[in-house]
Amino acid sequence: MAAAPTPDMKKHDLVVIGAGPGGYVAAIRAAQLGLDVACIEKDPRLGGTCLRIGCIPSKALLESSELFHETKHTFAGHGIVAKDVQLDLKAMLARKDGVVDALTKGIAGLFKKNKITRYEGLGRLAGGTQVEVVDAQGQLSARLEGKHVLIATGSTSSTLKGIELDGERVGTSTEALAWPAVPQHLVVIGAGAIGLELGSVWCRLGAKVTVLEYLDRILPANDAEIAKEAQKILAKQGLEFRLGVKVTGARKDKDGALVTIEGQEPIRCDRVLVSVGRKPHTDGLGLEKVGIALDARGRIPVDAHYATSAKGVYAIGDVIPGPMLAHKAEEEGVACVEHIVTGYGHVNYDAIPNVVYTHPEVAGVGKTEEELVAAGIPYRKGAFPYMANGRAKALGANEGKVKILAHKDTDRILGVHIVGARAGDLIAEAVAAIEFGASSEDLARTSHAHPTLAEVMKEAALAVDGRALHI
Repeated sequence: MAAAPTPDMKKHDLVVIGAGPGGYVAAIRAAQLGLDVACIEKDPRLGGTCLRIGCIPSKALLESSELFHETKHTFAGHGIVAKDVQLDLKAMLARKDGVVDALTKGIAGLFKKNKITRYEGLGRLAGGTQVEVVDAQGQLSARLEGKHVLIATGSTSSTLKGIELDGERVGTSTEALAWPAVPQHLVVIGAGAIGLELGSVWCRLGAKVTVLEYLDRILPANDAEIAKEAQKILAKQGLEFRLGVKVTGARKDKDGALVTIEGQEPIRCDRVLVSVGRKPHTDGLGLEKVGIALDARGRIPVDAHYATSAKGVYAIGDVIPGPMLAHKAEEEGVACVEHIVTGYGHVNYDAIPNVVYTHPEVAGVGKTEEELVAAGIPYRKGAFPYMANGRAKALGANEGKVKILAHKDTDRILGVHIVGARAGDLIAEAVAAIEFGASSEDLARTSHAHPTLAEVMKEAALAVDGRALHI
């Protein structure tokens, strides 16, 4: 049988490897700036992990499960009687899939609108700024050469020694988004955002949920005071927390799973969700072909403008240092291509928000109190509880608070941290304040509509100076 002919070299101004939030946004912005752009993605659907098996489907399930729980347990307090409430898990999962499908098609439409050339397959560096595309059968399907190449391949789920992932009883967030039945007992390994969000979904739908965490606290990336408050609220909702434990193994066992813990009795359960973080996805990229060496944590080193050690090759998102957040990757993608075209492009990493979509939500931006203490930065703190806010009372959302940290001498806002209803939306005001170098006094003297949850932000800013009005 004759060998397949070698594909002709196709040239583009920019070749993007990966069509997740960082990659597809960078491709669109580059096209807006007049570049001839190609984007390589192995999955038939665009959007990457975030859209297909991450942020978007998990938020769809969080919303659906919250509505289910409210209908069964909360509506009566509003004078609404809902009898014989039942769960149709199949329909709930189908709705989640529909949301994902609509959004992936939307990105395909944006590619077409912006005349971005799509290549389906795995992209790998072949020397210089040349990239090969390998199809699902392992065959070379295209050869590309770009004036510039941007790596945006994202990340994959991490695991622990002794854990046997089988995709059925012991799995990652990918499997937990599509279980066909509600587990009787779910064990979540890891008390970060992914574990708490998906643990909350299945808890609301009826599962007993046990969260195991190696550290002595949940949400290690968040402000400790806010995380402690969140733990109390989630525990009242039914999540059981076992902190400071070392998981030594997890495996499928008969009709369920067995989780072993150092110095403690093993736990038998129906399913195990392994959510111990994520790692950069750099396998098979051909980095060695262009002399790129990974750092000690498997990330691609870049300079301030996302250039790697290889001339003309850039990297953004989860494959480089920094928080693994979709919006961080988007900002980096835009900054990278704008610098390539215009010579300017910047991301303010002090103004990158972080949101955990539990109920209530947990959100933060800027420095945590622990970081300020460790750095010896003098600060003042103001906090205000949701329970003293009129809109929160009307919503029945009494739990939570806003905490603002401002420099002791300049009053400039250094960090804002929230646990409470719609924290993910409220944090946007804090991001804008930090981006523009606002002080707590600026925020305190800004008019906030009444009655709104945003007034909690204003009152917390007033509290920095000890003059909150409604408490």
